[in-house]
Amino acid sequence: MRAIVLAAGYATRLRPLTDEWAKELLPVGGRPIIDRIVDAIGELDDVDSIHVVTNSRKAPWFHTWAEGREVIVHDDGTSSNDDRLGAIGDMQFVIDTAEIDDDLLVIAGDNLFDFSLAEYAAFWRSKGRASAIAVRDVGSRELASQYGVVALDADGRVTDFVEKPADPPSTLAAIATYIYHREHVPLIRAYLDAGESHDQPGRFAAWLQEREAVYGWVFDSTWYDIGDHEQLLEADNRMRAAAGLPERETYSPA
Repeated sequence: MRAIVLAAGYATRLRPLTDEWAKELLPVGGRPIIDRIVDAIGELDDVDSIHVVTNSRKAPWFHTWAEGREVIVHDDGTSSNDDRLGAIGDMQFVIDTAEIDDDLLVIAGDNLFDFSLAEYAAFWRSKGRASAIAVRDVGSRELASQYGVVALDADGRVTDFVEKPADPPSTLAAIATYIYHREHVPLIRAYLDAGESHDQPGRFAAWLQEREAVYGWVFDSTWYDIGDHEQLLEADNRMRAAAGLPERETYSPA
């Protein structure tokens, strides 16, 4: 298995903070967000390499961060939100650059979670020739409408996947943590060649579940989707409290 951490977005909702910091490198609870993701990937014994894809503006920060770590940083060559490859375009960029022909774990670099990736991978392996999505019940359809929403059958297979629907089919939100079977990985190229959207990684999963077996692994532990200043402060204070650090009224990377 190979792992890709998506970190090429421009985080415009967190400006001006992200004019000087990569969102994925912002400390939360005293540690960079991406450190926690890499630690979680370390639970998996069969991950042969970890690839972080970023953009040209953030690449120098990531190369500095990666020194001494067993992580490969890829610069996708873009320099603004206008010419970005998009999350799915970046997945294909890494697949091509690293010549990946393997099962693939894909995680958004702003995802904070405390579930076990080992448990998630064990669930995925139990499903045979299939891919998987990590899913959390957010408890209300109103909240679910802010995310990609899935419906599952009795065996956990995804039967519907809609990005930010006005009328969600369930309260199950798909978080940006996917495991793709190696036989499904070439379909990313087919998806892009068909002219589908390059952005939002859930869009490929939604397309895939209409053609191949995709299962939802439901977890109930803590998850933070860090998209704006309010969410960043909330996640930071909760992580600081867990680490025995004082809470703050405003966020600062210092």
